[in-house]
Amino acid sequence: MSLGLLPKWRYFRVIIMLVVLLSLLLGSFLNTQVSLLVPFFSGQESFHPVTNVMFLKTHKTASSTVMNILYRFTEKWNLTVALPAGQLFHLGYPWLFLTKYVEGFKTLHGTFNIMCNHLRFNPTEVHKVMPNNTFYFSIVRNPVFQLESSFVYYKGHVPAFQKTKSLNEFLVSPPRYYNKNLSIRNMYAKNNMWFDFGYDNNESGKDYVRGVIREIQQQFQLILISEYFDESMVLLRNILHWDLDDVVYFKLNSRSEDTIQKLARESQERAKEWCALDWELYQHFNRTFWQKIREVVGLEKLLKEVALLRERQRELMDICIQDGEPKSKTQIKDVRLRPYQSGQANILGYNLKQHLDSETMAMCWRMVMPEIQYMAHLYSRQFPTNPPKKIRLQ
Repeated sequence: MSLGLLPKWRYFRVIIMLVVLLSLLLGSFLNTQVSLLVPFFSGQESFHPVTNVMFLKTHKTASSTVMNILYRFTEKWNLTVALPAGQLFHLGYPWLFLTKYVEGFKTLHGTFNIMCNHLRFNPTEVHKVMPNNTFYFSIVRNPVFQLESSFVYYKGHVPAFQKTKSLNEFLVSPPRYYNKNLSIRNMYAKNNMWFDFGYDNNESGKDYVRGVIREIQQQFQLILISEYFDESMVLLRNILHWDLDDVVYFKLNSRSEDTIQKLARESQERAKEWCALDWELYQHFNRTFWQKIREVVGLEKLLKEVALLRERQRELMDICIQDGEPKSKTQIKDVRLRPYQSGQANILGYNLKQHLDSETMAMCWRMVMPEIQYMAHLYSRQFPTNPPKKIRLQ
């Protein structure tokens, strides 16, 4: 039977089916063509990248690597960054942040795009420096391992750590070594992340803890998790509409394996009790992190993007890094690329391959530049008439 002999209702039904089929075929064709032309990580061209960002740099949480990412983004878009004034290297840390710690605050007020240097969070003062549409984020780490890293890195600076040989020994009886009246000098020895967020790291109580966590959640749009760093970078770039290379990284300020202290199971449980505020903080934002992943990225897309991020990281490591791995302080040939050394830690750095073209060398150099050197570089770039930062290269 021809179409002309079909009853009207059947005729319209056939027409509708043909239209639907044609639409599906056309849609499939267009999607295929678009996917060939547009890279997987470039699906957000209709969005402008977020350029006003405040990162609370917590200690011993992979935050130096995040800072490097933000510094590189600053240079890419020719942004201004809130840098320590004069010869300061921190924005007033460990004291609560004040605007006076920022170079050029009075003359550049309202024009800072990025804030990421060490500070103790003080929202009223920070809001004076950053625009109203600033995106606020931070990062936390399991306090057991954050405390271990702090012990090794700050052992010579923190009174609570100076008279004990190991963190295992310290955790047997922390009050024996810790004097809360010296809390400013002992901030690395107890609930250091809580302290960095601007709160009393010696306080306690369920209502207090719930209230502080609620405040942090209101003040920060995102809290990343150090143990899931690649997943954190994928989530961050999706929220900020950044490109893949904006969040590709080489690990910075990491230690050699032989300086990592192994904690007994009993010590790990004692660390959770001793740093109970940080443990509550970590548990809460570990949960909200995965909620954000599901809402913003989705688990299937997350796996694909993490794989692409790691593939790009391997590619850049092969392009940039001599021997393809980090080196100890004595093996780093260029003194300008040696990271600051502290305590008993052996902080690793990188040797770059030689004979790279100038553009590639500049890109690789930025990716491996230690935080103090990078901060000094940006300071001279942003304030060319000021005396340069005096940094001690070891």
